Amino acid sequence: MKMVNPSLKTLYHTDFYGWTQEQAKLLRDQQWQQLDGANLIEEIEALGRQERRELVNRLGVLLEHLLKWRHQPERRGASWQATIREQRRKIDRLLQQSPSLKPYLEEALQEGYEDAIDLAVRESGLPYEAFPENCSFTLEQMFDPKFFPND
Repeated sequence: MKMVNPSLKTLYHTDFYGWTQEQAKLLRDQQWQQLDGANLIEEIEALGRQERRELVNRLGVLLEHLLKWRHQPERRGASWQATIREQRRKIDRLLQQSPSLKPYLEEALQEGYEDAIDLAVRESGLPYEAFPENCSFTLEQMFDPKFFPND
């Protein structure tokens, strides 16, 4: 690639949306020499990281509610059930749209579980010791629409 148009580099830092629109136009018009390659690479990689973060976040919320469902049976309700169903559905959609995230699922589960413990402690008022150190739910259980922990 040739030198980046200096006005595009400035646009990247001053008007990100405008920069994205200009880059899209340059790509459509196959104006390869005018592209801001370094920043395009950075943004594409950031999109991939964002997908991974979304998976971890959704797993964290799902696990938080499964933990609360298990450890606070007296507080179970339609709201928790709806959140569990919603997160399962959204994780499934995310994995369908980005199947290359599936190999990362075990690692994301561990990261999500760490977040889930903090969320469950904060929301339930239970101490950290009330929850298992490691996730006790299998992936099959987590994504089974009929599974709700009853211990």
